[in-house]
Amino acid sequence: MSPEKLAKVYDVQVEGINMRDYPDFVDAYLASGKIDDRELTEAELDDINDNNLDFVYDCVLEELY
Repeated sequence: MSPEKLAKVYDVQVEGINMRDYPDFVDAYLASGKIDDRELTEAELDDINDNNLDFVYDCVLEELY
């Protein structure tokens, strides 16, 4: 997903956060989210989780703090 589209992603739900894995959180992933007033598809979630690790990590930090 392009950076422009990632900037539109909101209302994300992060799962798989394991505090034993601090500070890496390698098992965390986006389970759901919205873009353009619709739910992200499974393909979009997979793309974000596989190819945008920095974005996922930022979402983890937002979830925790």
